[in-house]
Amino acid sequence: MGLALMILMGIALSASAGFRIFVPFLVLSIGTLSGHITLSPDFAWIGTWPALICFGVATILEIVAYYVPWLDNLLDTIAVPAAIVAGTVLTAGFITDISPVLRWSLAIVAGGGAAGITQGVTTAVRAMSSGLTAGIANPVVSTVETGTSTVVSVLTVVLPIVGISLAILILLILLTRFIRRRRILT
Repeated sequence: MGLALMILMGIALSASAGFRIFVPFLVLSIGTLSGHITLSPDFAWIGTWPALICFGVATILEIVAYYVPWLDNLLDTIAVPAAIVAGTVLTAGFITDISPVLRWSLAIVAGGGAAGITQGVTTAVRAMSSGLTAGIANPVVSTVETGTSTVVSVLTVVLPIVGISLAILILLILLTRFIRRRRILT
């Protein structure tokens, strides 16, 4: 695959990490083990059986934790920096054959940025949901976030152009709503 496509795949998975941090790692691990994806040699560990097991357990724990009313908001406080780091790692894993400075700069800005934007908006949505419904609607928000992360991740690995397009569309919608909300508040 071309470098541009690989970078876009990393960014799409990074955006997905903004919804659920471990889902894209689990999907990427499965994709790497099945031969659909080839990662940078530095990140080949993602496609190992021990990594797959760890990502599977972490994914299950993360998904379940978001259904616990008080824990979901607590998780959101640590999820923003964790999503940025995850997005950076996901994007860096796809970038090969360029200088390390450019690789990590792209990974931090594009991958970390995509994950940070997604996670920031979902944190705001969850806070609004908690405030308006006393947390009653939070399981619905959690289900949508998990589903979106799963669909974007799987499509990015199996049908990269579709997954990338969906991730870009989601990022544009989130950015538009975020910008509109900021304008209303100021």
